[in-house]
Amino acid sequence: MVGFKNRYMLMEVFMDPDKDLLGEGTPIILTQFNLSKAIKDSILVNFGECGLGSSMGSFQVKYVNPITKLCIVRSSREDHRQVWSAITLVKSIGNCPVVLNLLDISGCIRACRDTALKCDKEKFDQSSKSLSEEETRQMNSCLDK
Repeated sequence: MVGFKNRYMLMEVFMDPDKDLLGEGTPIILTQFNLSKAIKDSILVNFGECGLGSSMGSFQVKYVNPITKLCIVRSSREDHRQVWSAITLVKSIGNCPVVLNLLDISGCIRACRDTALKCDKEKFDQSSKSLSEEETRQMNSCLDK
C-alpha cells in the first residue's frame, strides 16, 4: 500500500504595510487563516471551482512565522503546480499588498522544516539588533517550535 504523496512548499512573504489598498492604517498580521484564505481565493479566481475542489484534498498551511514571514504550505503531489501558480498570483492578504517568494519544494516535512529553520535563524541573526526584547522572546519561541 502506497502512502499519500504530498509536496511541501517553503515560502517567504514580502509585505508592504505602507501601501494599504483600502487606506486603513491597521497593519495585517500574518496568520495561517489569512494566508490560507488568500491562496484559496487565488485558486478559485484562476482555476475555478473545479480547480479549487481538486486542490483542497490535502491543501494546508502547516507553519507560519509572523516575525520572519516564512511559511510552509502542503499540497498533493498531483496538484502542487496548480497551488504553486496560484500562490505566485496572490497580490494581497487582507488589505495589504504582498509578494510570495518560493524558497524550496520538498517531498517530506522534515527537509522543508530544516530549510525553514536555517532561513529563520539567518533572518533572526540579521534582524536581532533591531528587535525589542519581546520580539526576541517571540522569535525564540517560534524557533523552539
